Amino acid sequence: MTKPSIYGLPYDKLAAWLAERGFKKSRADRVWEQLYRSRVADFAEMDPALEPAVTTVLEKSFALRTMTEHVKQQSADGTVKFLFRLADGNLIETVLMRHKFGLSVCVTTQVGCNIGCSFCASGLLAKSRDLSGGEIAEQIMQVQAHLDAAGNGERVSHVVVMGIGEPFDNYDNMADFIRVMKDHKGLAIGPRHITVSTSGLANKLREFADSDLQTNLAVSLHAPNDELRTRIMKINRAIPIAKLMDAIDYYLERTNRRLTLEYILLRDVNDRREHAEELADLIGEARRSQVNVNLIPYNPVDEHSQYQRSEQEAVRGFYDALKKRGVSVSVRLEHGADIDAACGQLRSKQIAKAN
Repeated sequence: MTKPSIYGLPYDKLAAWLAERGFKKSRADRVWEQLYRSRVADFAEMDPALEPAVTTVLEKSFALRTMTEHVKQQSADGTVKFLFRLADGNLIETVLMRHKFGLSVCVTTQVGCNIGCSFCASGLLAKSRDLSGGEIAEQIMQVQAHLDAAGNGERVSHVVVMGIGEPFDNYDNMADFIRVMKDHKGLAIGPRHITVSTSGLANKLREFADSDLQTNLAVSLHAPNDELRTRIMKINRAIPIAKLMDAIDYYLERTNRRLTLEYILLRDVNDRREHAEELADLIGEARRSQVNVNLIPYNPVDEHSQYQRSEQEAVRGFYDALKKRGVSVSVRLEHGADIDAACGQLRSKQIAKAN
């Protein structure tokens, strides 16, 4: 039986686990430091001053590495896309991106995706299972090991939970992952440097609002009305826009934090000025101060040839229409355009090749 990743235990769960086995809480402090500050690659590398019995029981119960690097693509702009093979043979994608403000990593939360957005490479293969909290966290640790090996003293500073899968469909494991990432004694990635993206599971969005996670939130909207959103995102049948906006209002009121609405621009589908006007009406005056619209250029996917990238003129027109209505709007910078840029694209190509 494959041992679970130790990175799936937030500090309090690690301390409780050790206490159940008769070890003092201070041992958890030392283990935590070895995992996330020293970043040992093997239990044998742990500080000899740590009680040997602690190392022994950890090694019997957990693994430090449960995935291996299968493929790595490097872009001219510094973006690195990793395809990791999990212990059960499944493949997942993780992406390292370089920004002026630091290094961000986009992590995957599920093997495949059941949300079924008709433009998305991630949904080409149905969900087969959730990732454990440890498998999500290990993506960050593997990327950090890649940076450590380069010897430039760089560290992951930002995390986006926007890879393959719907994070809110794997809520508990995602939450454990976030608690590991933001713990001030470990990687210490602040909650304002972590963004979770959801297609809009309304009940989980409310739970997220009530949680202690306090990260940034992005909601994939992609259309300003039910007819269009249902056509491109089947989740809208179960959670129509009105229900989603009610959950968003709860989040805004409960947290008093800004929220991003993600809007991928598809040529002649959802990118006309009338769509921009409809979107401005949907946001309305009451939400305007707490919502930012992030316009996303589309990365074409061979299997979804019905969709094409919007023309630059259409992007500018959409942006300008929202600006004139007083809506905060930005256009996402592209990364890795010279490699398999669309999320899930590298994975689906490798699986097709293997078959």
